[in-house]
Amino acid sequence: MSPELLSFLDYIRVEKGLASNSISSYRRDLVKFVEYLRRHGLSFDRVTRDHIRGFLGELYDQGLTPRSVARHLVSLRGFHRFLHRSGWIAADVTAEIEAPQIGRSLPKFLSAQEIERLLAQPDVSTAAGRRDKAMLEVLYATGVRVSELIRLRAEDFDVNLGVVRCLGKGGKERLIPVGKSALRALEDYIRHGRSRLARQDRAVPFLFLNHLGGPLSRVGFWKIISRYGRQAQISTPLTPHLVRHSFATHLLERGADLRSIQLMLGHSDISTTQIYTHVVKERLKQVYQACHPRA
Repeated sequence: MSPELLSFLDYIRVEKGLASNSISSYRRDLVKFVEYLRRHGLSFDRVTRDHIRGFLGELYDQGLTPRSVARHLVSLRGFHRFLHRSGWIAADVTAEIEAPQIGRSLPKFLSAQEIERLLAQPDVSTAAGRRDKAMLEVLYATGVRVSELIRLRAEDFDVNLGVVRCLGKGGKERLIPVGKSALRALEDYIRHGRSRLARQDRAVPFLFLNHLGGPLSRVGFWKIISRYGRQAQISTPLTPHLVRHSFATHLLERGADLRSIQLMLGHSDISTTQIYTHVVKERLKQVYQACHPRA
């Protein structure tokens, strides 16, 4: 890996405070770009706009979607801004490259009945079932990302206030209300489930443990929630993000304001949250078409 790329990755990790998943994404995108330059015998200071366009064109030829190509361009822009400020290149050639046009698809979500079926699936007579019940309840009650969920600690919850402290993207902290049902499931897991999963030779600070007593991973929870989705006979393939979308959509349907939902979801820009207004509008259209006698 080139010294310039190593310096950039250190910069976004230390100075920008990006999460490990974001850093990995930057690394994957930029390693492809460095390989492209190597094949064409180019150094960073000889790159032109045409070379950037050529690289993006190769991504399209490989079958990447406009959304994926746009993500690569974001990585390139961040990298070239860093190179320019650091004096490695004379000009930022990515500044005038237009991003691919991306049509925004409406997020899918579960109905309230599907959520109830999902939450009823874990077998709470077992330690793993108590853990799964608590995780599903907290996920739907707060709308946290799966990466945030698996890093939660017992001290992050304030039972008296009914809130959880969550550390989100870029190390930004936010407080999210937690309902009584989720808190009850969490208390049951802490009292009767976690100790049975924990091992004396492993001190793990996080709440949710796997069967080996270690911290539960993102992939591990994806497998768990996918299995419960099939058990609950939910037709849409179930992911943690689908439950997050359901959390936001159900709040908006019941009168929550967009700004409050933005704060709970941890969106830095309210335009990201506004997609849920389109979801609700589409839902109202469907109800109208199905129920109005002259629709």
